[in-house]
Amino acid sequence: MPRTAPRGGPETRARIAETASGMFVEHGFDQVTVAQVAKAAGVSSVTVFKHFPRKEDLFLDRSAETVALFVGAVADVPADRVLDALESTARRLLDDRAPVSGLADGSETFFRTVAQSQALQSRALELAADAQGALAEATGDSLLAALFVAGYATVFVGTARRILADEDRDAVAAAHRAGLDRLFAALRSGIAPGR
Repeated sequence: MPRTAPRGGPETRARIAETASGMFVEHGFDQVTVAQVAKAAGVSSVTVFKHFPRKEDLFLDRSAETVALFVGAVADVPADRVLDALESTARRLLDDRAPVSGLADGSETFFRTVAQSQALQSRALELAADAQGALAEATGDSLLAALFVAGYATVFVGTARRILADEDRDAVAAAHRAGLDRLFAALRSGIAPGR
């Protein structure tokens, strides 16, 4: 008899997120309820909320992954190497066209869904503030964290706008790279590490 995944484990979380994302893309975020997602995923609403404290987190489920990537990149890194670590991570995400870079295949459906929901836009801002706090704690430099998160968000939003405008993906990636160049040049010229 095959083993089944433990109820409430990572497989359940992934199934809920995948089900929710498909429903939000098809019907619109604001038109789908948590109860409908739970039913479609074959779980209870309580189970959904166990994994995703807010409805918006069902769609913005990669935010924790993104924060973990950048916080992990600067863990135990000397203050004078933090920008190098952040830049290396941002460029690797770009080169891999990782989902959290905004350049992955299918990202236009994600961006379109967010653009159509004020609730998702508001939650994205809250998650950015959370990311800033986590990075400030990891680096011990709240100014650097604030400037990096704001700058990276600006590059990300620019990428989203270009994708929604149906620009050539290679051109979008080049613009993203140029945005990172400007961001890290500004951070290096404007911030003395550890102050």
